[in-house]
Amino acid sequence: MSTASVTRSVVVERDIAHPPEKLWRALTQPHLISEWLMRNDDFQPVAGHAFRLSGDWGGVDCEVLTVEPGKVLTYRWDHPHEDPAFNLTSVVSFTLTPTATGTRLRMEQTGFRPEQKQAFGGARYGWEAHFTNLERVLRDWNRE
Repeated sequence: MSTASVTRSVVVERDIAHPPEKLWRALTQPHLISEWLMRNDDFQPVAGHAFRLSGDWGGVDCEVLTVEPGKVLTYRWDHPHEDPAFNLTSVVSFTLTPTATGTRLRMEQTGFRPEQKQAFGGARYGWEAHFTNLERVLRDWNRE
């Protein structure tokens, strides 16, 4: 049985009333990432670049895998943990598609094993909250 057949993915999609270029900046500039996702030390949109995202609960080790400016950003998202239910090795992909009113943002996080129900549920909840934060950051950015 392949790994793909025994893992699940979290997918969140939103239509956001901002152009892809603005959304791309929010996905790739460290100070903006810190405002909507998590604190980070030195994110760079360069394939092979390693970075860490940190929250109050701990953090994730990441490595940029794919960069197509304004279109696709993919990175490894690993949360090492002693408990296998939380020891996550996953990939997060953002896809930006221009629309008549802005951008359709699609995020997919792959790699949740069947025994990781709590981590999967936490990710589903977390990404919805992160996207709400992202929309707030983009809205507030317009006021500056």
